[in-house]
Amino acid sequence: MKKLTSMPLKEAQKLALDIITNKPLKQWVSISDSLNRVLAQDIVCLKDLPAFNNSALDGYAIKHSDCGKKLHIRETIFAGDSVETKLKKDECFKIMTGAKIPKDVDTIVAFEDATLLEDGFVQIPKNIKKGNAFRVRGEEIATGETLFKEGMLINSSVLAMLASQGISQIQVYKKITIGIFSTGNELKEPWESANDDQIYNVNSTSLVALLKEFSFEADYCGVIPDNLEQSKLYFSKMKKYDLLVTTGGISMGEADFVEEALLHNGLKALFHGINIKPGRPTMIGKMQDTIVASMPGNPLAAYVNAFLLLIPLAKKLQGNKEYKHATLKAKMAEELKLKANRTNLVLGSFMEGKFYVTGNNRYGSGMITPMVQSNALFVIPEDRDFIPQDEEISLIIFKGIF
Repeated sequence: MKKLTSMPLKEAQKLALDIITNKPLKQWVSISDSLNRVLAQDIVCLKDLPAFNNSALDGYAIKHSDCGKKLHIRETIFAGDSVETKLKKDECFKIMTGAKIPKDVDTIVAFEDATLLEDGFVQIPKNIKKGNAFRVRGEEIATGETLFKEGMLINSSVLAMLASQGISQIQVYKKITIGIFSTGNELKEPWESANDDQIYNVNSTSLVALLKEFSFEADYCGVIPDNLEQSKLYFSKMKKYDLLVTTGGISMGEADFVEEALLHNGLKALFHGINIKPGRPTMIGKMQDTIVASMPGNPLAAYVNAFLLLIPLAKKLQGNKEYKHATLKAKMAEELKLKANRTNLVLGSFMEGKFYVTGNNRYGSGMITPMVQSNALFVIPEDRDFIPQDEEISLIIFKGIF
């Protein structure tokens, strides 16, 4: 069976993302059901924000020309009131935050900046800026302006803006369907008993949870036995998914049948093998309309590669235009020596602006503890074999750390 040559990480990432050419189907949902969904339409402003001139604070509504004067408080304006009467000479209004400002008022003076006198009068200071605390209709955003673009992930602040527009139904992309398989006769599920020759299935739990952290729902489809014919049969039933994720079974071992079984079912692999550590045995391709992402079998390698490659791929497949991982700057807490001529994926902790490498970068791809101990990932290019202390670097932060 032919194995594809290992390729540089950047090339593999580009190929994986370029395979996605279509957007999911669209559907209408209530905004109450739209959190963490992806917008399938542009949203424009339907109602000026603010919708009318209003006060930014509790205070006195005056004409700026009356600064420095003693004014009579005509009446109090509350939020929701509509006052059409005009001020007479040496008058002002008492006004509350969010209340509509009468047409002949141009400045608001905070209660604490004025002196309340007897008999309903107030002394206004001289040094008040014209337009103080005066929120102008449409100053935040005006009718017709674009609020959000198609392909944006809906979060709680987006929902706040939609509610401000009286929008209750929006068009979003349908959720992609994801199926996850593990491989190996030695695997037992966490709810089963395992003897000394068996291990618990870590990958299915970690990858389903990782996808869920990024608001994807995945079906766990079970363990594929180390048998070619059974593997072929398993995958023949999995073309209903938009994205199929497997872990293990794609190395050079005699019991690694996943690639052959997938090829039998029409897989066209983009690559099989990436020049990285950990996680070299990684494969991505397409089986008819189903994108297949085969991660390594070792837990740490499977998790890190899924985070680095699978999450951006799933985001783009879902229609999200902001699918790349965000990065932040940090300084190396200590120097780090590496083996060059490969991309090194280094786990560590980001604390107080510095990056601390986990376990001096001496851990195996089959380990789990380094995943628990780390909150950041440092992707080091192939041409680097030494990172000095205090060098500024770029990190990818695992979701949920901050």
